[in-house]
Amino acid sequence: MVGFRSWLFISAVFAASLCGISAEIKLTTSVGRLFTYEVMRETFQKDFDSYSLKLYTGVLHDDPMIFKCNQQYFPDLPEWLRFIQRHPSENGFLYGTPTSPGKTFIEIYAVNKNSYDTVRNVLVIKAVPAEKMLPYQAEFFIELREIEKVLPSSVQSEIKQDLQKLWNNEALEIVNITNALDRGGRVPLPLAGHYEGVYVKVGSKKYFSRCLQRVMTPEYQRQCAAGDRVKVPGECHFCKIPSNCITWCKTKLFDRTKMEPAPPAPTMGSGILEDGGYFDPPESPPSRDYFPDYIVSVIVPLIIAFLLCLLLAYILYGRREGVAKRNAKTDNIQLYHQQTIHGNTEELRSMAAQRGVPPPLSTLPMFNSRTGERASPVQSDSIPLIMAQQDPYSDTLPRK
Repeated sequence: MVGFRSWLFISAVFAASLCGISAEIKLTTSVGRLFTYEVMRETFQKDFDSYSLKLYTGVLHDDPMIFKCNQQYFPDLPEWLRFIQRHPSENGFLYGTPTSPGKTFIEIYAVNKNSYDTVRNVLVIKAVPAEKMLPYQAEFFIELREIEKVLPSSVQSEIKQDLQKLWNNEALEIVNITNALDRGGRVPLPLAGHYEGVYVKVGSKKYFSRCLQRVMTPEYQRQCAAGDRVKVPGECHFCKIPSNCITWCKTKLFDRTKMEPAPPAPTMGSGILEDGGYFDPPESPPSRDYFPDYIVSVIVPLIIAFLLCLLLAYILYGRREGVAKRNAKTDNIQLYHQQTIHGNTEELRSMAAQRGVPPPLSTLPMFNSRTGERASPVQSDSIPLIMAQQDPYSDTLPRK
């Protein structure tokens, strides 16, 4: 029996590995309200452990993983939704504010950095119309926070409590949370005490408190425009945690009751045009003289091309006569030099023939320097050429 259960479990895991492990999560939110969903690593870790049969052995791991989110059948997320995960060992967050009712299918892929296994979950976000409209809204800038540190529900509750005291209203709802980098902020230095900052927008049906009404005074606007770092007034300072304190000069108020109403949305028709009576087509356009256009587009380029051809023909053929004359003149000079060199050579030969040539070395008597006796003549053919050149008697030319 135990063996059969083990075989059944292994078969189920093998089928899951072939088909891919996936789950579907359904959530509901309201239009115009902040939606946050924390992508937990523990949830996907269980899937990885069961996928690799580690759950069956009772051993759990804490593998680093990367999350990738996109709208189903689309390469990216919808416009109102964002995702952030700083490090593979941290959880990810999906956050945003829906702008219209409807269902949104989000695919969440988790990639295990150790085994490179992949698990897929589908998140179904159903946005329903809000029960009540929030006509009065205020946006606050928290300088000493980062977006992933504000999205957990516990931190949102802390910020909301401070803003409730500032507004003097318990019925506050967070409308949106935005990273300062998405609003044109600069990337902070990677040092302790430097943060990106976040914008928190809340709304209520109750009008602004006296503290918030100070934002609309000319004195406040003059001080902030001058660049002074205006602090929150003492009677309006309700910040328990220093990292949740707001920047007073970046506070903005929105009164939706004074805003112009949005134009009504177009209604869906039947797709058939209404009867507008008899259709009277326009008359034919008046006649137009195309001859000037023809001259500009055809005749003028032809004239320019013809002139260029004439210029090219003059350069190729008209200038060749002067070149030929210069070449003929050069040939005559070279021929004159050749004839002069030939005549001088003949003259030197004739002068050399008239000079006396000394008798050859073989006909002169040879004497021995030691004995004083006459030696037999030596044939010049048997003397090497180098020795003949070194012997003073073998030189047939007179020495100076």
